[in-house]
Amino acid sequence: MDRLVRIAIAPLLLAQGRQVRRTALNLPEPRGARRGRTGAGPELRLLIVGDSSGAGVGVAKQDHALAGQLVQTLSADFTVEWRLAARTGATTLDALTALKAQPPLPVDVAVLALGVNDVTGLTSVKDWLHHQKTLLDHLHQTLGTQMICVSAIPPIEHFPALPFPLSWVLGKHARRLDTSRQRHLSQKPGYTAIDFHMPLSPDLMAEDGFHPNAKAYALWAKALARQIKEGVSDRQEKGAL
Repeated sequence: MDRLVRIAIAPLLLAQGRQVRRTALNLPEPRGARRGRTGAGPELRLLIVGDSSGAGVGVAKQDHALAGQLVQTLSADFTVEWRLAARTGATTLDALTALKAQPPLPVDVAVLALGVNDVTGLTSVKDWLHHQKTLLDHLHQTLGTQMICVSAIPPIEHFPALPFPLSWVLGKHARRLDTSRQRHLSQKPGYTAIDFHMPLSPDLMAEDGFHPNAKAYALWAKALARQIKEGVSDRQEKGAL
């Protein structure tokens, strides 16, 4: 139904899209290291793959972004060797292409924070699934990743920076892509879907109305860390990690 509506109001959506691009506050990626080694305990090789949210846009320093806060939490239990492969504007295909161009360093746990740019680019479900499957297979088969935590696409329809009906159309497409991916993940061992429900209230959004702030990144990192610790514990008991 929303596809028919999208066709009917296409001129309005195009105008709103141009207006958002023209007036949106363009925040930079945060300063700080994108790889490192820290903590004490068993070795954990961590890779974070993502778009601008994975890169930490919305805060000034990587220490306050998703990667920094996740590594800090995990370092209490593990010696974390981590790296961040994320950039503003990246789609799933962009992330896959960039990852394949890097040396195939082994990974124990990967975190995916992708999807918003696939939504805004109106990537088809077929292409989205193909790119996601190829990325997941590359992580699992080429890099030897035992656990892949896949963050859900955020509720784009609630982004303060997006006007209605553009927000509604993008929100519907986001749910369509996420539902198709969830269906795929449910049939694949070794993948954990992180459907983290975080209300996009003003106190959790960056000043651009599009990205998380430090408080939101902390909540996201906490949810991921909990899943990673539980997953690693289960796999250690089974001798799989």
